[in-house]
Amino acid sequence: MTDGRKVALVTGGARGIGRVIAADLARDYDLAITYNRTAPQALPEGALAVAAELSEPEAPARVVEAVIERFGRLDVIVNNAGVIGMSAAEDYAQEILRTMLDVNVLAPHGILAAALPYLGEGAAIVNISSVNAILPPKGAAIYGASKAALDLWTRAMAKELGPRGIRVNAVAPGAVNIAEEPRDAELTQIFVEMTALGRLATAQDIAEAVRFLAGQAAGSITGEVLTVSGGYRL
Repeated sequence: MTDGRKVALVTGGARGIGRVIAADLARDYDLAITYNRTAPQALPEGALAVAAELSEPEAPARVVEAVIERFGRLDVIVNNAGVIGMSAAEDYAQEILRTMLDVNVLAPHGILAAALPYLGEGAAIVNISSVNAILPPKGAAIYGASKAALDLWTRAMAKELGPRGIRVNAVAPGAVNIAEEPRDAELTQIFVEMTALGRLATAQDIAEAVRFLAGQAAGSITGEVLTVSGGYRL
């Protein structure tokens, strides 16, 4: 059972942006994360890590069940887990494309459906979208389409859940270098030159935006997609 603190679930919280989001939220929340292939190297004391392949239909409900069994409540859901894949016009790798849609769009809905009986007034959902939802990525149209669908789902769920006092928002990163897989210097510079601030947003920048949208400071904000990109491609 929880110690009285609110509980946050971060999917894909073992690496990349998700790991930084999870570490940041753990300062104020009891923490649960999901991971797929990469087990977490270190977790805050008392945190829960649930192995889950979120493309599997039963996985979202199993994740929520594990969180409730450990903590007895759930207050914040960060749908960070995502799959990126190429989808050139001449290619049709159905299994890869379906996994992308299952994880990027359907898994957040599955987690919400399972969690809804436990989400009270003041609960918050924050989805990790992408600037590619509105800036089509060449050769990766299905990924961009999945994030566009997530943005629409964000607004639709904000409308549907607003009467219950549950807020639903999203954060849309641009190009972000992550510690585990940084881009090479030349490609990083290309992206930097495409930003208004002349620097890439960091994973910590994304985490701080998530913290804001999850907290009471954003108590009147719902149905919004907050771009955190340094002004990428303005």
